[in-house]
Amino acid sequence: MADPRGFLKTTERETATRRPVAVRIMDWKEVYEKRDSAVVARQASRCMDCGVPFCHQGCPLGNLIPEWNDLTWREDGKSAIERLHATNNFPEFTGRLCPAPCESACVLGINQPAVTIKEIEVSIIDQAFEQGWVAPHAPERLTGKTVAVIGSGPAGLAAAQQLTRAGHTVAVYERDDRIGGLLRYGIPDFKMEKHHIDRRVAQMEAEGTRFRTGVNIGTDITWEDLRSRYDAVLVATGASKPRDLNIPGRELDGVHFAMEYLVQANKVVAGDTVDNQILAGHKNVVILGGGDTGADCLGTATRQGAISVTTLAIGKQPPVERPSNQPWPMMPTLFEMASAHEENGERTYLASTVEFVGENGKVTGVKVAETEFVDGKRLPKAGTERIIPADLVLLALGFTGVEGDELQEQSSIELDARGNVARAGNWATNADDVFVAGDAGRGQSLIVWAIAEGRAAAASIDAYLVGRTELPSPVKPTDRPLSITY
Repeated sequence: MADPRGFLKTTERETATRRPVAVRIMDWKEVYEKRDSAVVARQASRCMDCGVPFCHQGCPLGNLIPEWNDLTWREDGKSAIERLHATNNFPEFTGRLCPAPCESACVLGINQPAVTIKEIEVSIIDQAFEQGWVAPHAPERLTGKTVAVIGSGPAGLAAAQQLTRAGHTVAVYERDDRIGGLLRYGIPDFKMEKHHIDRRVAQMEAEGTRFRTGVNIGTDITWEDLRSRYDAVLVATGASKPRDLNIPGRELDGVHFAMEYLVQANKVVAGDTVDNQILAGHKNVVILGGGDTGADCLGTATRQGAISVTTLAIGKQPPVERPSNQPWPMMPTLFEMASAHEENGERTYLASTVEFVGENGKVTGVKVAETEFVDGKRLPKAGTERIIPADLVLLALGFTGVEGDELQEQSSIELDARGNVARAGNWATNADDVFVAGDAGRGQSLIVWAIAEGRAAAASIDAYLVGRTELPSPVKPTDRPLSITY
């Protein structure tokens, strides 16, 4: 284990320093400064190597957290990345974007601040890339079997890498012009710069994975044609159908879905030209939705020069400490201060949006009322209405399922009651050769769940193709994170 007395000698959490607000809002680079290896080692020493490491339960990937904590403390980075890669294909993604359910389950977190698992994880992989320890792992032999992976988000990429290494010929299809899915165009660079994706794609190409960008399955190639070309198909398209808010004024110019706004901004940061780009500069911006997507919109609007940004959430403000109905080792719903919230904006809770108001077809404000709870329903309280000035309104209200009807129409693949692709215990759909993983089958969830499901689906596809598998399967389709959400 790490230092047996480490958690007694170091009782405080130390995380990476964020760059000064006045500096970082002037660019799109990641907000964190380079991590201090001495601080990382000191935090790793706090790991107690518990007899029952609940951090394993908290992590859907089953990351071997105590092992690589110990190796980090011992300054054996090469062994640490080997243990980390044993369960996680892309720790540079999870280490930057995952909300760290492992830390909520850390045993030390019962009476001390939890070990900074996420910080240690990203430090391990960053050092590994810097030292050249991340190399391609091409298969020793090919099976002659072919697999099409539809979607290049974390689930699709994880499955593709596992299947390629198992010896199958894998082609990843992506409708956008670059690989990465929402990692590429949904996540702003100030949270994760895109060179992290590019170097993983380079590794996968060296291993033999093939990438096909700008191909929309269902339109450019029919689903039935795709199935005829490949021995197995994995649907990993995500659940990107946005939740709308059909209230008066929804048709006004200036009311947009958050992802439409973020995708355009990320394309411009990547060097592309976007005609008629949605911009927040010199505007009063209102964001509906208090989650991660809303925070991404806030940080983007700040960097574009918004006059003001107001974030509205219909529910109550979460508590700052773990509530009694979400005891350890559950992942609690807590009030969090993302980097974007430090930079700008006002956050308002218990705000029900009643109407979008405007003039000459353009939005000029958002009418809101105080939220009251009646028979378990959240309703606007009469007499509390007010108008917030708005030149741009962004809907960051979550997602309701997979986009498009082509999958059902062309392949008779069934959807579940939530609008996601229905699946059995082996990740297969009602068509034996079509499998599903990630948000497309689970619904919108965490990046760590997407990678875990991609790995598990790859194991099922491998077994389907050759009759057996040695690939790990960390989760089952019925697994759910140990948490309560409202």
